[in-house]
Amino acid sequence: MAVDTSAIGKTTGAWKVTVERGPVSTFAAALQDTNAVYRDANAARDAGFEHIPAPPTFTFALQFWGAFTEDQPTDPTGGQNPMHQIMGDLFAKGALVLHGEQEFEYHRPVEVGDVLVGEGRIKDLYEKETDSAHMTFVVMQTEWKDADTGAPVVTEQFNLIARLKK
Repeated sequence: MAVDTSAIGKTTGAWKVTVERGPVSTFAAALQDTNAVYRDANAARDAGFEHIPAPPTFTFALQFWGAFTEDQPTDPTGGQNPMHQIMGDLFAKGALVLHGEQEFEYHRPVEVGDVLVGEGRIKDLYEKETDSAHMTFVVMQTEWKDADTGAPVVTEQFNLIARLKK
């Protein structure tokens, strides 16, 4: 089965978010990270941060924590996220969908008070065969930038894997 790679490079969404103290502290608590830098501005400054930093991986959930409706850019997908279409079609065929590997490249720390803009894209789309299954990999990448300067802040990437039994 040949994968249709025409979705590579297509946008999956765009967001503008404000990093807030409450969600940062709650996220750290959910991770069971008791480091005071995620809750106490003085501890953060003592550790060399200007403001309370966000824990690693926070940007993966950021669009759900600080995206206010009135600040959002126009949906670049026109309501038709290509990743949803690809995975939905595979799921309808009986595929099990898994979240595969994930990585974060930090260009600078994410801190409370930051306003970030992000855009997601399909970076790659490929297939692999095993003796028992056909797997489709969708590699997603989101670039988070400083809303004022456009400077990169975090580049995150993750794989979705759809596994169809043969």
